[in-house]
Amino acid sequence: MPNTSQIVGGGPKKVLYTLATIGKMGVGKAAKALTAKNTCKACAYGMGGQRGGMTNELDEFPSVCNKSVQAQSTDIQPPIPHPIFEHSIDDLAELTGREMEHLGRLGTPLFRRAGASHFTPIDWESALEHAAHRLAETDPRRSFFYSSGRSSNEAGFLFQLLARAYGTNNVNNCSYYCHQATSEGLATTIGKGTATVELEDLTGTDLIFVIGANPSSNHPRFIHMLKKCRERGGQVIVINPAKEPGLVKFAVPKSASSMLKGGSEIASDYLQPRIGSDIALFKGLAKAVVEQGREDRAFIAAHGADYEAFRADLDALDWDEITRACGLSRDEIARVAAAYGRAENAVFAWGMGMTHHIHGTANVEAIANLALLRGMIGKPFAGLLPLRGHSNVQGIGTIGVKPVLARDVLTRMEETFGVRFPEEQGLDTMACLKRAEAGAIDAAVIMGGNLWAATPDTAFSTRAMEAIGFKLFLTTTLNQGHVHGLGDGEVMILPVTARDEEWEPTTQESMFNFVRLSDGGIERIGSVRPESWILGQLGKRILPHSPIDFTAFSGHARIRDAIAAIVPGMEELADIDVAKREFHIRNRVLHVPEFGTMDGKGHFVVTPIPERHEDRLMLASVRSEGQFNSIIYEETDSYRGKAGRQAFFLGAADMAAHGLVEGQRVVVSSDAGRMEGVATLFDLPAGSVLAYYPEANVLVGTEVDARSKTPAFKSVPVTISPA
Repeated sequence: MPNTSQIVGGGPKKVLYTLATIGKMGVGKAAKALTAKNTCKACAYGMGGQRGGMTNELDEFPSVCNKSVQAQSTDIQPPIPHPIFEHSIDDLAELTGREMEHLGRLGTPLFRRAGASHFTPIDWESALEHAAHRLAETDPRRSFFYSSGRSSNEAGFLFQLLARAYGTNNVNNCSYYCHQATSEGLATTIGKGTATVELEDLTGTDLIFVIGANPSSNHPRFIHMLKKCRERGGQVIVINPAKEPGLVKFAVPKSASSMLKGGSEIASDYLQPRIGSDIALFKGLAKAVVEQGREDRAFIAAHGADYEAFRADLDALDWDEITRACGLSRDEIARVAAAYGRAENAVFAWGMGMTHHIHGTANVEAIANLALLRGMIGKPFAGLLPLRGHSNVQGIGTIGVKPVLARDVLTRMEETFGVRFPEEQGLDTMACLKRAEAGAIDAAVIMGGNLWAATPDTAFSTRAMEAIGFKLFLTTTLNQGHVHGLGDGEVMILPVTARDEEWEPTTQESMFNFVRLSDGGIERIGSVRPESWILGQLGKRILPHSPIDFTAFSGHARIRDAIAAIVPGMEELADIDVAKREFHIRNRVLHVPEFGTMDGKGHFVVTPIPERHEDRLMLASVRSEGQFNSIIYEETDSYRGKAGRQAFFLGAADMAAHGLVEGQRVVVSSDAGRMEGVATLFDLPAGSVLAYYPEANVLVGTEVDARSKTPAFKSVPVTISPA
């Protein structure tokens, strides 16, 4: 493997890759897709909408990355040829994720009869009638509804409304496998569950922490803001076990100077704690800030709560315990604490490296503690920024695709529609699948995503999905989750429009709480249907006597009126299609220290240091540069020395300790399973291993964080040996 210290993120290769992808799409189609007034389909950093397809809310142009192009290249594929379905499901199951993605768009409803070996293309009327019949004959309490973050606010609201009117609160989304720990951890500390900053705040901050995230691969346009922070004389401090080349140096394609000089320095400092030891490091940083006298005492006195217990816990904590846990020296921690102490305005950005742990909620609380300690929440150019993955995952949660709604929201929904919803508390994603494994789920409605591949412990995921008697999928393309875990039951797969193909305008919410309007209107495949249309058709068939007119209510303007009346902060949604005025959701951006807690203060939380597994390595699953969520666009990772999907990354010390050499076949085992792969050298601290998601899910157990219900995708105790 090449020395990754010489790798530069971005640059001419990414430009050429984008050009090649556009060439395959066709320049005309690509231009139409990328410049239409529709929101980006990739990450939740957000761009597009009414300012134009490659423009963000600061009117910066071009605001686009290869992830955007990759997503568009999938959507403009022709329909899968019908002869493909002459092959058995077992044949399709032999395809890799990348091969499935490149079959083409799904252009016809597919039905797999109970026990059948093949999918059968069927007409829309037959598909809808049969799906509605199967759901109508199912006890709603023995069902669940799951959504990815790809759908619109309008489809999401109708999705959860249909589920509750049908009779279940088992309504959940992919956030339980990504950032639910963020929502829980911020609720206890600041009383809000999303970012406290807007995009403009990044233009004036003088320090950005990037924690447990690799935006060079997953949020490339965020790198532009990191680069500009450095150019202003500010600092970018990365906290990540892996020394990711794209966070060290990145050639920003939209910057001529960055490209000409072979890349811009991104990280001004880089700390590499052991996997799973972040709380120890954060407590060490807080302890050092206090020892250096840089806490904001006035802010704490006026706007903080529970500081005494937090401070007492720090005072009682021994430095040796901190350094043993995280593997960093006291001097390293003090150096970064001093940099933080000098900052006037700091933004804390983090990814799933913080949330994918049994203690993920506590990780987020520890970050919030650090920000509160210096008064970095509640003023311009400073605050908290969870780096969300899918383009509307935050919006899906905002409009109610979750098992438990606030009582006032639930009451307004019932009064608006004249219905009573079930009283039983709904189940999160993992709880639904464990109930399925136990034989207590008869039907599931799955809108987007790849639930089979996203779920930890692949053997468990397969058993759970197989046990569901009727599965209804709404999707734009086929993926491995449509051919694995099918069992002997019935499967219906319905083809849906992509965002820019919607028949009516839709809205999406970015990680900055900014709501955009997408025009839709592009026609590529005449046989696909919008999700909201499908849900309306199912609703009128399943619940013909409901006071909700599902056919009429599937119109997006009516849905937006309902969201505006029911969901706090979304009032401006009602006339967005007329005014064309996009907006920040009310009461989320915190430029003054007015917190959403009962007493209006920011609460410090004592976060215990998790127990270490001294006898085993700790594995974290990661994404490659050439993938988005579980979608694989490229089989090798250009930012990690062209490593393949079966790579196990280890540091030099662990390679030597286990007698391994570069390229050697190895077996990695956990309590959940075992996986064969290739030992691959990478810059990692001792005791740490990386492997690619979703392949490494075979090693991840089903235990979850008690508060967020999120599995530990990024702290899996493992052993490694030669194959």
